[in-house]
Amino acid sequence: MNEVPKDLRHRLARRHHFVGWWGLLIFLTLGILLETLHGFKVDFYLDPAHRNRRLLWTLAHAHGTLLALVNVAFAAGLTQLGRWDERPLRLASFFLIDALALLPLGFFLGGLGHTEVDPSPGILLVPVGALLLLVGVGLVAWAATRPAGPPP
Repeated sequence: MNEVPKDLRHRLARRHHFVGWWGLLIFLTLGILLETLHGFKVDFYLDPAHRNRRLLWTLAHAHGTLLALVNVAFAAGLTQLGRWDERPLRLASFFLIDALALLPLGFFLGGLGHTEVDPSPGILLVPVGALLLLVGVGLVAWAATRPAGPPP
């Protein structure tokens, strides 16, 4: 396989910067909203019957924020780190962006129509997003361990 052209790396880096920084804005805003609900003692959020909602929405905020930063880090190192082949690079990019969407969305939806003990079916997006994240990070780690430059 041939190494990925620099223009593809730059396009994907730009995409991940865009997705990562906008994702960070969205999930930090969600965190501020959750703190506001807490500060104003909103029953919909703080009532003991909604303990699961509070936990799942906090997990949505935390995972979204972290995965947005993962995308920014991927973008920052993409043009300089490791040696990539085109297919694994495109897969890693796709998986990291999809994980940013699916993991927090699953937690958020799981908290919308929850019962006292079980989340709503939206939580099923979480394991899908987690698997995509695991594979995406694995591809990045694999490429990062390959020395830059032409194939041996």
